[in-house]
Amino acid sequence: MKIRIFFSLTIVSLFLTSCSIINNQPVEAQMQKVLDKGINKYDTRGVSATVVFPDKTIWTGTSGISHDTVAIKPDMLFAVGSITKNFVATLIMLLVEEEVLSLDDPLSKWLPDYPYINNNITIRQLLNHTSGIYMFWDNDEIWEELIRDRAKVWTPEEVLSYIKEPYFSPGDGFHYSNTNYLLLAMIIEKAISSKLSIEFKKRFWEPLGIRDAYLSQEEEIPAYQVHVYGDNFVFGNAESDLTFQPRASHESIGFGSSGIFTSAKSLALWAHALFEGDILQKQSLDEMLQFVEFNTVSNMKAYGLGVQLYPQIFTSGARAIGHGGGNIGTSTYMVYLPDYHISIVVMVNAYPTRSIDYITKRLIKILIRKYN
Repeated sequence: MKIRIFFSLTIVSLFLTSCSIINNQPVEAQMQKVLDKGINKYDTRGVSATVVFPDKTIWTGTSGISHDTVAIKPDMLFAVGSITKNFVATLIMLLVEEEVLSLDDPLSKWLPDYPYINNNITIRQLLNHTSGIYMFWDNDEIWEELIRDRAKVWTPEEVLSYIKEPYFSPGDGFHYSNTNYLLLAMIIEKAISSKLSIEFKKRFWEPLGIRDAYLSQEEEIPAYQVHVYGDNFVFGNAESDLTFQPRASHESIGFGSSGIFTSAKSLALWAHALFEGDILQKQSLDEMLQFVEFNTVSNMKAYGLGVQLYPQIFTSGARAIGHGGGNIGTSTYMVYLPDYHISIVVMVNAYPTRSIDYITKRLIKILIRKYN
């Protein structure tokens, strides 16, 4: 594993002393206005955003509230949802580098047989969603069970019992499926006899100096998380504060595909480290960026190994990679612009919401204009 420590990233000023001026305003002021306008335009409570510039200086901005009259603060934790897949995929690639496993290993090498799952499916096909395996969230019965007992902690085997017929034969198409990453998490634990949270901390958080990242299925989430409201889990109406309501059932079925809580700044540090080549060997990173293309869906034009390619209509024509995610009452985008060496993270305490797209698109546009 190759991690170049860059603690200097975490101690730079949040507001740069030398600002580029566009339209008679510093870039930072323009980005702050985007945050303010984005939450007001779409009636979203709050947003936290971070940009890591090419010289590794950092800007962090917030707008709006977490709850009551408490403003969003830069260190508040958000659930990043499916962005967790990016971390699981990176861990898989590290294990490939260590020759613990191979991308071409079949499921049969690591796990027992399960109904409706072809045991010849490879780790690579799980990573890039070409396995055809049924997405357990598409089964309405599992949602009924989640709501019936929100405090229940589900085992992977229980989740897999809700799998139905595959969408297609392995390698014959693309279908985004959380089941793929549940199986990947199971393979990791089997291969190295360790927990995801332990490996994330040892291999990622500690070397990068990140002290505010947690995995919900295995760790207690501190109370300084952003407050969240009416959502995809149907706790109540849109005004209900859901932050500390029971959610173990929802979190536990997302093992491997969801579960990380962290701040905008720490997620941006992660994105910059990964895509700038500070975590994986070049060959491994190149492998992650081999994309399967399909008709654009949810700002996803193509998918690699735990990495999505954003459509250019979303990114003002620039090439952009990263991952999006949503969880109970939160939405997040993690974006890296390879041609500009810029990382952007936007987090809002609403799900679903158009504000996340509005803010992210306009931040990208401002930054591209700054460096062109």
